[in-house]
Amino acid sequence: MMINLSEGNSLLNHFVAELRDAKIQEDKLRFRRNLERIGEVAAMEISKHLDYEAKEIVTPLGVDQTELIKDQPVLTAILRAGLPLHQGLLNYFDQAENAFISAYRKHHKDGSFEIKVEYLTSPSIDGKSLVIIDPMLATGASAIETLNVLLELGTPKQIFFVSAIASQEGIENLRRKYKDVKIFVGAVDEELTAKGYIVPGLGDAGDLAYGTKVQS
Repeated sequence: MMINLSEGNSLLNHFVAELRDAKIQEDKLRFRRNLERIGEVAAMEISKHLDYEAKEIVTPLGVDQTELIKDQPVLTAILRAGLPLHQGLLNYFDQAENAFISAYRKHHKDGSFEIKVEYLTSPSIDGKSLVIIDPMLATGASAIETLNVLLELGTPKQIFFVSAIASQEGIENLRRKYKDVKIFVGAVDEELTAKGYIVPGLGDAGDLAYGTKVQS
């Protein structure tokens, strides 16, 4: 399953447009907030795919019965760029458990790169809904390596992936490796450069949110 949140007209289109706009990107606070707002939209959509159970709510005047989420998901941010998007989901899934993983591109002089994972902290994921959060799904390599590592810890009930911008190739690569993952993206771009950058994309989300890093 793949849901493109910008299909059809909604306010989300404005959030994505501002993320892409080179002038608006100069405001780091607004860039982070737009990622956060996309995360909030994604959280609402993901909530429709979780399990619910009936609960009685006692009000000052009586009792109401409503369907509430049975089990909170595990929200997993890919550091560092995933933090604002993660916060957006956490704003809505405010009782969720959280995991953090540093999966990043280690560039080589020949222009190639590999995915390095150097840090992971996670609660149990057995039998839970696992949500992987990364603002850019380019080649899919980081998402796949993140799942490779996390699934050594247990077997989730279902897996979601959330991204602000994804390439069609990245979506296909992720689904080829993990065919049952449910993908939610703010927008899908068709072009991916030879160096693995999305076009038109938006640039480096981590740098735009937190400042330009020194390449290692």
